[in-house]
Amino acid sequence: MPRIAKEPDQLKIDVMEACIKTFNEKGLKLTVEDVAKLCHVSKKTLYLMYADKEAMLIAAIDYVFKSIKACEKEVYNDPNLSTLEKIKKIMVGMPDKLQGVDFTRSYEFKEAYPSLHKRANMHLESDWEPTIELIKKGMDEGVIRKDININVVKAIVESTIENFLANSTFKKAGISYTQALDYLIDIVLNGITT
Repeated sequence: MPRIAKEPDQLKIDVMEACIKTFNEKGLKLTVEDVAKLCHVSKKTLYLMYADKEAMLIAAIDYVFKSIKACEKEVYNDPNLSTLEKIKKIMVGMPDKLQGVDFTRSYEFKEAYPSLHKRANMHLESDWEPTIELIKKGMDEGVIRKDININVVKAIVESTIENFLANSTFKKAGISYTQALDYLIDIVLNGITT
């Protein structure tokens, strides 16, 4: 297939999406060559962009979280959603383009590439300000209990998501990452009692 010249920004997006798609199919067995083929570029082109497979995967993690944060911003600014709806959507926010991503495979990072695992956790633990602001607004509106400790809620959600990404339990049980997040938010917001 002939090589197609691409704008640098579009090429980066194509590489990230190809990397995510290939990881979804092969896990950490993906190669730079797999991603290059999917993007219709040479391996050399990718090695000019990223020093190695690990650097490419770190860039893909950053791309995923940047996309999630953009989705969260849209939700936060949506005037048609109630505060409680915004909290739910932000905590499980997933852009349409990432809906098919098998995040349950992320546990593979922990041993093979600790730097990737660390990078994902760094993203999970940052930029909580909009969510905290919405929780406080929900308290003011009376839809969230005023006696809730926001730091505890944050710690519960962060550590649970980190746990989701660090093991294969859900994959073995046939539960998608998105389903697991929905269960998490439902339990955090509604508890487990009837």
